[in-house]
Amino acid sequence: MTLWDGVLPFYPQPRHAAGFSVPLLIVILVFLTLAVSFLLILPGIRGHSRWFWLVRVLLSLFIGAEIVAVHFSAEWSVGRVSIDTSYKAFSAARIRAHLGLHVGLEGINITLKGSPVQQLNETINYNEQFSWRLGKDYVEEYEEALEKGLPDPVLYLAEKFTVSSPCGLYRQYRLAGRYASALLWVAFCLWLLSNLLFSMPVPLYGGLMLLATGAFALFSVFVFASISSVPLCRIRLGSSALTTHYGAAFWVTLATGVLCLLLGGAVVSLHYTLPSALRSFLDRSVKDRGNQERGGSPLNFNNPLHKKFEASDLTISTHL
Repeated sequence: MTLWDGVLPFYPQPRHAAGFSVPLLIVILVFLTLAVSFLLILPGIRGHSRWFWLVRVLLSLFIGAEIVAVHFSAEWSVGRVSIDTSYKAFSAARIRAHLGLHVGLEGINITLKGSPVQQLNETINYNEQFSWRLGKDYVEEYEEALEKGLPDPVLYLAEKFTVSSPCGLYRQYRLAGRYASALLWVAFCLWLLSNLLFSMPVPLYGGLMLLATGAFALFSVFVFASISSVPLCRIRLGSSALTTHYGAAFWVTLATGVLCLLLGGAVVSLHYTLPSALRSFLDRSVKDRGNQERGGSPLNFNNPLHKKFEASDLTISTHL
């Protein structure tokens, strides 16, 4: 018996517990690194402005991280049901398990966890991913799942999202994911532009870009909700029906959009009502420079050569 692709054929392979999305993990680590780097230099900022910069930077990093991270999350629409069904094809064995469906912008995750996990002399703990993002073929991944001999509940649920399925779930969720993803990338670009404008500082245009960021984030949520909420067919497994609801990624994106609208609206409102207070709030050093520009205190320069020219009382005073 020889190895084929690193495994022994005709022997059941060990199943692994649900993993974590690698792209999502990379995004989280990148933004955490930026946040930790800022916290390391935070003690060098003096006075009360330290807390101002802490809130400003961490809040901005949270908005940017959320916009990018939800692209790789499978928690936009989720569903879970307890089932008592056949385990695999050409077998009369039945199992009790929890079947989960996790829909993201770029594909779906199907989980099957036995209750208990150990049944039929094996560990029933599956987490299978089927993707429709660019460069991936959903049908090909589904055919690979058939060749693996995955459990019937996983294959049944995956078959509902194929292109040829009469349910049309593939076109429905794929279209919703494409539009939502495009809008979120626009929101991310606007978030970068708002940070650039705030640092110049140009508070009015920075606030407008923040308003646009929130608007596009909310548009992505509304687009996903409007397209994916159209009922096409019901998913039934025996006597149990699988229903989905909006997941954590959906609600976090909605909350982030509302937060951006509130922050951007506050900045624009303050620009027209209290422009000097807004500028001082966004840049603490402006206040100190303003005092010098108004001539609050003179700058005195003593001439070091007064003894040489016998002018002991020569003093130059300059008011700025």
